[in-house]
Amino acid sequence: QVQLVESGGGVVQPGGSLRLSCAVSGSIFRINVMGWYRQAPGKQRELVAAVTGGKRINYADSVQGRFTISRDNAKNTVYLQMNSLKPEDPAIYYCNLDVRRYGSGRYEDIWGQGTQVTVSS
Repeated sequence: QVQLVESGGGVVQPGGSLRLSCAVSGSIFRINVMGWYRQAPGKQRELVAAVTGGKRINYADSVQGRFTISRDNAKNTVYLQMNSLKPEDPAIYYCNLDVRRYGSGRYEDIWGQGTQVTVSS
């Protein structure tokens, strides 16, 4: 069984920082893309940032220059460092991994449980 555990959400003032973590455990053979999405109330879930196995990174325009995604393959963990948080950043943030299990010939799309980020003065 594969399990994702997210942590690091919370309340921060505008201009503040938070660091999200998402660790996956279980019978993992390989992880391809690791990404972060967010969903604000009344809005569709959107991609925030993603990093491939080859370390190629993609950011949403709205977070470019403020957020940094990174991955630690030894720990099967992806991070999202969020700096200069703005009032438009609050949402539930979800990690999303493209995972191949041992004994499987295909990759699966797996989601974390989500962590709330609130920006408030």
